[in-house]
Amino acid sequence: MVNQVVIRMAKDLKKASVKNEAPIWAKLAEYALKPSRARRNINLKRIGQLTKDADTVVFPGKVLGTGDIHHKITLCSFSISNSAATKILENGGEIISYSDLIVKHPTGKGVMILG
Repeated sequence: MVNQVVIRMAKDLKKASVKNEAPIWAKLAEYALKPSRARRNINLKRIGQLTKDADTVVFPGKVLGTGDIHHKITLCSFSISNSAATKILENGGEIISYSDLIVKHPTGKGVMILG
């Protein structure tokens, strides 16, 4: 069974995809509607390896706090551990919601999906 908040998020993402002609939001809506056991986890160390300074990243799963990140990123994730959030914010990064991400990047340009 899917949570009502997740259903609402998927609807908003699909609407943004059509409105802005941005297939990235439709892809995220697809990921959101997957069962939670099918979602992935990623460690902060791996995000640090895959990104560079000032990247905007979306991870459709849970971000865990193992490892460190040594540059600023803007992160949007379905779930994030407290330790990961603390480490990102300490390095000058930012954690934003999907709705804020759509406002900042309506067409999806400059946004990277990990996973």
